Amino acid sequence: MSIKSPCILVCSMDLASGYCFGCGRTRDEIAGWIDFTPEARRQVMAELPARMDTIERKPRRETRRQRMARERQDVTQE
Repeated sequence: MSIKSPCILVCSMDLASGYCFGCGRTRDEIAGWIDFTPEARRQVMAELPARMDTIERKPRRETRRQRMARERQDVTQE
């Protein structure tokens, strides 16, 4: 089973930590994700929650992916 990218379309790097504000990956992990083995992807995914806790500024706006998910949910609830 393929492990999807954790990208939430908030592509901006925290200069202090080197992690993306949206997904928590490093530039190298983002660039190499397509070539990572499933085990390498699982390892990165396991580290993301702790990484996100180290990022001082969180995204303030709703991402495109979040908006689309919310809109799908709104339609299914009608």
